[in-house]
Amino acid sequence: MTIKESPIKGVPVIKIYRNQWLATKDKLAIEEPLEIRLAFGAGLNRTVKNISVTMRTPGSDAELATGFLFTEGIIKDKNNLASVEHCFIACAENKENVIQVELHETAAPELKNTERNFYTTSSCGVCGKGSIDAIKSVSAFNPGQNNDFFITAEMMRELPDRLRLYQDIFDVTGGLHACALFNTSGELLLLREDVGRHNALDKLIGAALERNWLPLKNAVLLLSGRASFELVQKAAMAGISIIGAIGAPSSLAVQLAGEFGITLVGFLRQQRFNIYTMEERILLSGNENQD
Repeated sequence: MTIKESPIKGVPVIKIYRNQWLATKDKLAIEEPLEIRLAFGAGLNRTVKNISVTMRTPGSDAELATGFLFTEGIIKDKNNLASVEHCFIACAENKENVIQVELHETAAPELKNTERNFYTTSSCGVCGKGSIDAIKSVSAFNPGQNNDFFITAEMMRELPDRLRLYQDIFDVTGGLHACALFNTSGELLLLREDVGRHNALDKLIGAALERNWLPLKNAVLLLSGRASFELVQKAAMAGISIIGAIGAPSSLAVQLAGEFGITLVGFLRQQRFNIYTMEERILLSGNENQD
């Protein structure tokens, strides 16, 4: 990773403790905008369209862009992609804050839901979904059909501690969200961090897409914060059937998880958690040997 791509920035700070103060430096997670452009069509009909501006932590930008396009239903699979490159625009700092995704000439993006440009901040997700049915219409996978995938309650409780062991940037800044994939033995498969929880999940799914792992039907998704509607939507698009969140879920997240047959766990901390949907995928000590 180059210096200008570093996700960490040192800043001066005054730390107050009781009646004492100390002038020192703190390390923060960088937040900068990323414009995602999409190029598609053939010959003279080649078109470049601005799809999204999102606030993110620099790094894994290609994964963020392709993961975003996939979870929004704009592209269908990796074979649509010809290249993903940063564009350098005229600005004082010459930062890599514009990325262009080139599709093959034969690939047709689904743009009916992008009549306006998306704008996403680090604190809220992409808005504009008309209904849960609209999401179902573009999802290639059905997590609810994965009826033979289980995890024990004991292993579920261990996942937050296992996640923290691998959160390198969080250890330095304390300011990032994380999304991770685990198998049912608690082995970490993939981890991505970002100042925005939605960006972290898009990066994770983009990395899985690049590895040809989709659908992610044999992986447990762990969210370092709360479970929102948008995060469950993105997980459903990737075929994930078990989601654990350290924070609380929203009511619409629970509704969407139920519609898609996804097991949704919330408040996963201090050896406790709540199961909101599809509890049969969580094996308690008394029924771990049941089919």
